Amino acid sequence: MEFRILGPLTVIRADGRPAVLGGRKPRTLLAALLLARGRVVPDERLVSLLWEGDRPSTVDAQLCTYASRLRKGLGRPARLVRTGGGYLLAPDGGTVDAEEFERLAASGHDALRAGAASRAAGLFGAALDLWRGPVLAGIAEPLRAGESARFEELRLAVLESRIEAEVAAGDHLRAVPDATGLVLAHPLRERARALLMAALCASGRPADAVAVYHRGRRILDERLGIAPGPVLQAAYQRVLSG
Repeated sequence: MEFRILGPLTVIRADGRPAVLGGRKPRTLLAALLLARGRVVPDERLVSLLWEGDRPSTVDAQLCTYASRLRKGLGRPARLVRTGGGYLLAPDGGTVDAEEFERLAASGHDALRAGAASRAAGLFGAALDLWRGPVLAGIAEPLRAGESARFEELRLAVLESRIEAEVAAGDHLRAVPDATGLVLAHPLRERARALLMAALCASGRPADAVAVYHRGRRILDERLGIAPGPVLQAAYQRVLSG
C-alpha cells in the first residue's frame, strides 16, 4: 500500500487500485494520522483540524464515522486503530512517500560526504521526483498550511544539495540552469546564489559569478536592509581567488 502526501493526498491499495477516501474531513483525518508516523493523535487535535473551531454537538459520532469510512476505503493491510483517547494509523507493509523522500535525501547526503557526487545527485533527484505538486492538496487548511511550509523548505534544501552534488561531479550543464531557476524563484536564498556562483565559476564564467553576487547584494539591501551573510561572502571570495 502506498500513501502519497507530496501532492494531492492519494492512497494506492494493496490490490493496486486507488482508495476511495471521501471528502475533505476524512482526508484531513488520514493526513493527520500519516504525519503522526504511528503515534496516537488525540481526539481534541483531530476535532480542531476537522472542524476548525466550529464544533458540532455530534462531533464524537462524526469522528467515529469518518474513521470507519476510512477503514473501509483503505482495506487491508492498513490498520486504523482507536486507542488511548485518539486514533493511530499503522500501515503494515505500506510506504509513505514523504518518508521515502527523507530516506533518499539522507542517502544522498551520505554519498556526498563520501565523495560520490554523481551518486548523490542521482539520489537527490530521485527524492525530488516523488513530488507531484503542492503538499497535502485537498485537505483542511490548518493542517495543510503548517505542513506545506515545512515540506517546501525540505524540498528546496534537497534541491540545493542536488545542485551542490552536480557542481562537485562537474556536471555544469545541469548545475547552472538548475541553480539559475532556483535563484530566480527564491532570490533571497543565499545558499542557492552561492551554488550558482560556484557553478558559473566552474564553467569558466567568473565574471558572471561576480555579477550574480552583486545582484544578490543589492536585493538583500533593498528588500531586507542587510548585507550578504557568511555563505555568500565566502562564495564571493572563492570566485575572486580563482
